[in-house]
Amino acid sequence: MATAAAPEATAAAAASAASRKLFSDLSPFIKLYADGTYERITDSPYVPPTLNDPITGVSSKDVTNISPPARIFLPEIRDGKEKIPIVLYFHGGGFITGSVFSETDLKYMNVLSSESKSLFIAVEYRLAPEHRLPAAYEDSWAALEWLCSHVIDNTHIKKDPWISNHGDFNRIYIAGDSAGGNIAHNLAMRIGSNPLPGNLKIAGVIVSQPYFWGSVEIGGEFDKDLEKQAHRVWNLCYPDAPGSIDCSMINPIASGAPNLSQLAGSKLLVAVSEKDRFTARTTAYAEEVKKSGWNGTVEFVEIKDEDHCFQIVDPEAPNSKFLIKKMAEFINSV
Repeated sequence: MATAAAPEATAAAAASAASRKLFSDLSPFIKLYADGTYERITDSPYVPPTLNDPITGVSSKDVTNISPPARIFLPEIRDGKEKIPIVLYFHGGGFITGSVFSETDLKYMNVLSSESKSLFIAVEYRLAPEHRLPAAYEDSWAALEWLCSHVIDNTHIKKDPWISNHGDFNRIYIAGDSAGGNIAHNLAMRIGSNPLPGNLKIAGVIVSQPYFWGSVEIGGEFDKDLEKQAHRVWNLCYPDAPGSIDCSMINPIASGAPNLSQLAGSKLLVAVSEKDRFTARTTAYAEEVKKSGWNGTVEFVEIKDEDHCFQIVDPEAPNSKFLIKKMAEFINSV
């Protein structure tokens, strides 16, 4: 697992960056330089997992002998035989930044796991530009196959005892925020046309403030700077995407995109925030799922006065608690 850079190393990198010619600034994700190097912009240090977090009681641990690696979060279990929902989670960061090993994600996952009383498997998928898409999508499928291996006998894959002892395989959820919400949607689409090992089923999907975009404006979403940024980030991450910015992976409601009726699961939670420029397209996405003939229920929630992925930055804020409670209720609803 990667570790946080020492302060002197960070300072040296900053000094080196200052002497190079900037080629493209994709803040808050990455800066690209004319010599072919780049500087990833991060704002949350890596931290180790914890046992019995003093605030939430959640324990976490890293599983690094699998590909992709993951951090698992287990809430307090009073009955040693209790089975709880399993949530396969994907972080945000434009496919370029972010880590489940970060301090920000540790706090957010602890709150989510505690509130929903669910076992979270946070996936450390590969990032661009080192690993351009579809690498992250391939990693999401590999993580799901690893999870499914826990119900298959005679497999060479080592099973994790937290998952085996406490995971309810009749209640598997897929969830993600921002780019992770994009991954969650695309994984659910793939599952819909590919049976899972062990004949497992997905109970539901959470698509929170997803990174969806397209060439045709929806609901006044286009802002000159944001439009350029959304295109440039996607082109950096997936330069060979069929259809470019209208590839169904980034624009699931594009003309010619696969029918949304093939989504896995029997229920879908779509969460947006009022000030987020991605909200109009995500709202249209939720409506298209409803109209697609999908045999499931769609729950839609919009949080007023908030911007993109606000709840990750401060999961204890009132609106953050409201959204997290909605997610927890969704996971535990019949």
